[in-house]
Amino acid sequence: MATVRLSFSPAPVHVRTARLVGVAVARRAGVREDLLDEVRLAIGEACTRAVALHRQYGVAEPVLVEMSDSGAYSVRVVDRAPIEASIGLAALDADQLANESLNEDDLTTGVGFALLAGFVEDLQVRPVDEGVGTEVRMVWPVNH
Repeated sequence: MATVRLSFSPAPVHVRTARLVGVAVARRAGVREDLLDEVRLAIGEACTRAVALHRQYGVAEPVLVEMSDSGAYSVRVVDRAPIEASIGLAALDADQLANESLNEDDLTTGVGFALLAGFVEDLQVRPVDEGVGTEVRMVWPVNH
């Protein structure tokens, strides 16, 4: 059981690094080759969303990415934006998101969640324990 933690300042340039690290850890964990593109896209989308929220709300704290291979390959992306901004449309399922009319303020939440739901079967979005920010948790099966 290995855990890799990565934190980065909320700048778009760091999203690529998170994707590269995430795919490398996924490959080492035993995620099937045909799922690695989904892993890369999902991590990129979750990190882009977190960076956008941090920048929109002036949050200077780093974005946290945690990857673990205990049983399955899981990735957590944690932002520290105000909870009302972070959750947005997270309570809606993918079909409801597809039917929502989104305005510009919803783009970081609604569209991001709809894309993530398309990439990841096992997706959870919830407030973090401290009450500020959101955790996006994604899980993929591994071959042992």
